[in-house]
Amino acid sequence: MASVVISKLESKLDKEVSSLLKKSRLKGFSFDEEKEITYADFLSDKMLIIAAIRTGIPYSFFDLVQDYTPFSESDWANFLDISTKSLQRYKASESHHFKPIHSEKIIEMAEVTKMGLDVFGNIEKLKLWLNTPSYALGNLKPIDLLKDSYGKELVMSELVRINHGILV
Repeated sequence: MASVVISKLESKLDKEVSSLLKKSRLKGFSFDEEKEITYADFLSDKMLIIAAIRTGIPYSFFDLVQDYTPFSESDWANFLDISTKSLQRYKASESHHFKPIHSEKIIEMAEVTKMGLDVFGNIEKLKLWLNTPSYALGNLKPIDLLKDSYGKELVMSELVRINHGILV
């Protein structure tokens, strides 16, 4: 059941990514506008990510990413260093685009989720892992490390090690 929901969300994310990239025509960034770019393609192409960050992620894309990830609204407010009230206000505004600093964090959390789903296979197992202290991460919960980019890199590295069967 959960995989069906994830699959539908990924389909919506694919459409939203295509729309986002068509709107983000930045100097120096080129991509084939005829080719449909999927969400997975987007997350694996650093140049596309840079273009999206510099343009600013629209709330509509964030809303889909938020549904795709295992993070609560309060987690998102913490990651983005803004209040939940601000997030709710952004939702009410149809044309809100996040600042580049927030856009980057949104994409980072999308990357963590994608990698976590590849490793654990479902959102519930990923959520459990994120909220369980890890010996390899100094007995901290992985979710507590995601606020900054250095912590995110530690979490991603640990996910790679788990994926390759290297357990501490």
